[in-house]
Amino acid sequence: MTAPLVWLPADLITRVRSYTALRIETYPGPQGLRRQESNVEIFVLPHPADAGSLDLVSTMRRLKFLQALSSGVDHVIAAVPEHVPLFNAPSLHARATAETAMSLLLASLNNVPAWSEAQRRGVWSDPGPRVGLVGKTVAILGFGAVGQALAGMLAGFDVRVLPVARRSRPGVHGVVDLPELVGGVDVLVVLVPLSHETRGLVDQDLLGRMKDGSLLINVARGPVVDSDALLAEVSSGRLRAGLDVVDPEPLPDGHPLWACPGVLISPHVGGNTRDFWDRAAAFVDEQLERFVLGSPLRHPVERTGQRDGQVRPLA
Repeated sequence: MTAPLVWLPADLITRVRSYTALRIETYPGPQGLRRQESNVEIFVLPHPADAGSLDLVSTMRRLKFLQALSSGVDHVIAAVPEHVPLFNAPSLHARATAETAMSLLLASLNNVPAWSEAQRRGVWSDPGPRVGLVGKTVAILGFGAVGQALAGMLAGFDVRVLPVARRSRPGVHGVVDLPELVGGVDVLVVLVPLSHETRGLVDQDLLGRMKDGSLLINVARGPVVDSDALLAEVSSGRLRAGLDVVDPEPLPDGHPLWACPGVLISPHVGGNTRDFWDRAAAFVDEQLERFVLGSPLRHPVERTGQRDGQVRPLA
């Protein structure tokens, strides 16, 4: 029997192990196809996934599973037939994304943008006392792999951490509790995936409940936060924000958020560290090994019939 054909991004080919039970080839890109896509049984999408690679998915008649190298798959899921198991990679990005959240959080609370601007102008200028993080209350909205990594990083800062998830569980608040919680927090960090449930979750009402001077950090997806409502709050100076994601994205020239005092923006770089492809290779190696051994794969995206991560032969 012919070994299953696996397509990997070029950056992974030299990094993953070889498997006698698999035929591993480089994904040739949409311009270099050799009409073999119908034989592909495992496809690890390029990162970031592009329209060309997603268009191919519907032509892969033997596809047993599709692996995204991103945590969020809101840009992927519409292109994937319901019968094809889809997997994402939150653990791959957990610490890097949590570190981005920490960077935005610490920089915003500690006047780093003002220091940087003074250095750029060559001016020795103290913008005033820092807010600082020690002793503050931080709510983490979305307590999966990234949220738990962030909580671990916050542990050394003598802060009170309030985890918030879709549903409550011991030690974790449910999202229904959020409106009552935000009035008592100094920092709200948004980490939830984008879905019909979370689009616009951080809306005018929720932002209005946050106390004066508090900080919103968004490293999830831009549309989770109501951009107009956020702009109104930060423009008034009542709230501050650290944003790795925005809506619209990329933020267009002249958008008022660019020049808004108290807003720090990074260009959606949450998981982008220099060791990304090495980390990705280790993750994909584990997934391929699980597939070969017949074990459940990690991080199934919840769709019909695949919540347990088990990849079954197509009917």
